[in-house]
Amino acid sequence: MAFSRRLIDLANDAGAEVFGGAIYCGWGYLSGKMRSEDEWKWGVDSYREIAQYAAKNSPLILGIEPLNRFESHFINIAADAVRFIHDVGMPNVKVHLDTFHMIREEANIAQAIRDTGKYVGYFHACENQRGIPGTGLIPWTDVFRTLKEIGYDGCMTIESFDPNMERVAKLCCIWRKLADTPEQLATEGLKFLKSVRDEVARSN
Repeated sequence: MAFSRRLIDLANDAGAEVFGGAIYCGWGYLSGKMRSEDEWKWGVDSYREIAQYAAKNSPLILGIEPLNRFESHFINIAADAVRFIHDVGMPNVKVHLDTFHMIREEANIAQAIRDTGKYVGYFHACENQRGIPGTGLIPWTDVFRTLKEIGYDGCMTIESFDPNMERVAKLCCIWRKLADTPEQLATEGLKFLKSVRDEVARSN
C-alpha cells in the first residue's frame, strides 16, 4: 500500500490522468489455487484506502486491469474487475481493459466491453501476440464498434515491448522481434487502428 501511494504521487507529479495496470495485486504472483474470499476482502479493503488517498490529492483515475491466468489468479476477466470496483465503492476506480489479456480469458471480447460499459476508464489496444495491431487475432472491428456503442472516448494505447530492453522483455516473456523496429510497430499500429476507427464511424 505504501508503494501504491508512492506511485500515485509520482503519477500526479508527471501530470498523468490515469494510473492503471496490475495496481491491485502482486503482478506475477500465483497462489496455485483459485482466488479465495479472504484474498478478495483483503484486496478490496486495501484498495479502498489507496483510492481514498488518490482522491484526496488529485482527479487521477485508477484503472484495474484484468490479467491473463499466467500473470495473476486474482482478476482475470472484466466482470470480476467490475465487481471489484463496485465493492471498493470509490468513483475514481475504473476498469482498464487490454485486448491482449481479453483474448485469452473472455468468452466474447465485444460482450465483455459492453458489460463493462461506463466503467471503462482506460484501454490497451494490443494484438494477441503483442505485435502490430492488425497482424493477429483480435476482432478489431467488433472492439471499436462496441467502444463506440458504450460511448468510450478516453485514451487508447498500444502496449508492446522491445526485446532489446532485456529486463522488461524477460519479465513479459518477449522472445522474438514483433516488428523490424519499435517505430514500425507504433506507426503501422496507429495507422491500422485509425483506419478501423474511421471505418466503424462511416458504417454507422
